[in-house]
Amino acid sequence: MQPSASAIPDFYYALFAFYEPALTILGFIGAVHDPETTHNTQAPWPADSPPPTSLPKASIVTVIQLAHVCALMGVVNFFVLTAIRKHLSTQPAIQEKIVFALMTPLLMGDSMHLFVTLWALGDERWDISQWSPMLWTTIVLGFSLMIPRIMWHLGIWRYVDTRDRQADVTTDEKK
Repeated sequence: MQPSASAIPDFYYALFAFYEPALTILGFIGAVHDPETTHNTQAPWPADSPPPTSLPKASIVTVIQLAHVCALMGVVNFFVLTAIRKHLSTQPAIQEKIVFALMTPLLMGDSMHLFVTLWALGDERWDISQWSPMLWTTIVLGFSLMIPRIMWHLGIWRYVDTRDRQADVTTDEKK
């Protein structure tokens, strides 16, 4: 596949400006609709200690606030990436620098989210037969965003100024 002349070509734009915000907004809606289930399905519960039937207000507020922050990050992605594509469409080198500034902390967040999730499970982290559907969803969807972010950083299917600028200069010289 030929690299695009954009630092945020259609594949990455669709993934990070639509798929990721949709996931985060749906997660927020789910948390607002049913914060108890959102809380209680994050990790497996010991057989001798079922999840609480009701949560304290502080836990409900925390779950909803966390979901809101996730949704906000998704919405920020949409607006930043859309502005980059619209206003810097003829300047892929500048696009790359700004998208790098967005993707780098998000990749760090993806990595830390997966690490902290597994760390918090303690000795049960590798007992995947006991993982809840929500935990599986967290891990799988986390990788569905982290792997393309790694691909973006590796310059796969996108414009990379240090690699592709020379090709542009060579092409212009042949004309």
